[in-house]
Amino acid sequence: MQPLGQDLSHTQPRPMHWLATATAISAVVAAASFVQPPDATATGSRGTGASYEARAAQGGAVAAPDPRRVTFPVDCGPHRLDVVKSASGDLDLDGTTETVAVVRCHSETGTPPSGVYVLAQAAGAEDTKAPPRIVATLVAPSQRLSVENFALKGDQVSATLLGYSSLDVPRCCPDVRRSVKWQWQDGKFVQSELPTATSTGSA
Repeated sequence: MQPLGQDLSHTQPRPMHWLATATAISAVVAAASFVQPPDATATGSRGTGASYEARAAQGGAVAAPDPRRVTFPVDCGPHRLDVVKSASGDLDLDGTTETVAVVRCHSETGTPPSGVYVLAQAAGAEDTKAPPRIVATLVAPSQRLSVENFALKGDQVSATLLGYSSLDVPRCCPDVRRSVKWQWQDGKFVQSELPTATSTGSA
């Protein structure tokens, strides 16, 4: 089995321009908006490879993957792509550092959908000029979800996903809310729900 830092077999989401397709998507039920994408899995194993500290001691300190150097599979048309949040950690506990990045197309109005990607350094740590690689997709922009409360604690990624129950809901005001987490288990990222807060009316 391969560690997370190796090439992973997964299907990238097809590039999309959220502005051009916002009115062309067929109606979907709220539950369907939150099905984990099939490309949110990756093959690998825990506990393999030299530790981060050991590699650093040998003069090969490994920097966290920089999302600003990655070409994400998101078509924003004339708009730029923003990396709105990112965090780094050893997600598969193999002694190397990965980065989780939340990206979306820049917009002064509306709420463009977010993408959440896991990044690893390029194969062959000696080539420091090579850009990081996307090794897994946790949320694809095609799911038309927005991300809030993104956090990385240890090897657990958590976020609040905001979506829409129908096309009649204004794109500025998502009416479906779900708190989830992802954790590397048995060679893939497993998505599960977090307990919801009892408070009401919070955005």
